[in-house]
Amino acid sequence: MATEIADLRQSRVGKRPIDVPKGVTVTFANGNVSVKGPKGELSRALMPNVTVKQEGTALNVMPTIGGRDGARFQGLARALINSMVVGCGAGYTKTLELQGTGYRAEVKGAILNLSLGLSHPVNFPIPKGLKVEIPGDSKGTVIILTGPDKEVMGQAAAKIRGFRPPSPYGGKGVRYRGEKVREKAGKAAGGKGGK
Repeated sequence: MATEIADLRQSRVGKRPIDVPKGVTVTFANGNVSVKGPKGELSRALMPNVTVKQEGTALNVMPTIGGRDGARFQGLARALINSMVVGCGAGYTKTLELQGTGYRAEVKGAILNLSLGLSHPVNFPIPKGLKVEIPGDSKGTVIILTGPDKEVMGQAAAKIRGFRPPSPYGGKGVRYRGEKVREKAGKAAGGKGGK
């Protein structure tokens, strides 16, 4: 039952046309889809069992096989291509916040340098195509990631957060903007000391 509902959703998503905004071009060649726009360029292999037709400023993804598999391929291919179009057109943004005494971030060339209360600074190589900005008024406690590739951005943000996830005791650490951290009460006096 749950699988049938998921298939139905995939099918509905897959049937929706992808709107290609002005300034974004989409090309198909040698089994690849390439998207170019003001925020960057992306290319990936086109999924099997689907074809894409461009009609004016709309892209329609259609399965070449029937049944559940056709709907799944159609829905996934549509989602991936749409993500590329949105990323190259408007771009994606993810904001991280550092909370803790002495916690700071600084960009040095292609490296994001993080001071997170550890015995040593953390140096994170910035992935190609991703822009990292530290607003001047944030005193190094806000990291803004922007770029066309949603997947690369999500992985980079998760990695940065993973260096020092927010603590349930006091909330120190790296968190996504707007993330709610469930805080626990401090340990009772006389108990084992915590960090």
